[in-house]
Amino acid sequence: MARGSSIVTMASINAFVGRPDLLDYTTTKGAIVSFTRGLSNQVAGKGIRVNGIAPGPIYTPLVTSTFSKSNIMGMSSPPMGRPGQPVEVATVAVFLASEDSSYITSEVIHVNGGTTIN
Repeated sequence: MARGSSIVTMASINAFVGRPDLLDYTTTKGAIVSFTRGLSNQVAGKGIRVNGIAPGPIYTPLVTSTFSKSNIMGMSSPPMGRPGQPVEVATVAVFLASEDSSYITSEVIHVNGGTTIN
């Protein structure tokens, strides 16, 4: 990749909250966070940025086709009181891929409706 390139990974809020009922998913999303940070450290000197996004509940067609009604209702639990829309994640990806984020690397941005992650 050329100097100035940007890599954007997709993690999940679950990597940070540790969902016991989604252990395999949570584990892989945690690995993506570690991969993002390690790769960023590996390629930063080459002028390549690596950042991630960790969405919270996002209302996608996959959700409506695979979640139960009670799970879908639970998506309204973030402080903002609603699930996110795919476009709200997409705009963060565009920002991280653009020159507007040229001094950001090794970060994971949480698009989760206000859920505090420490």
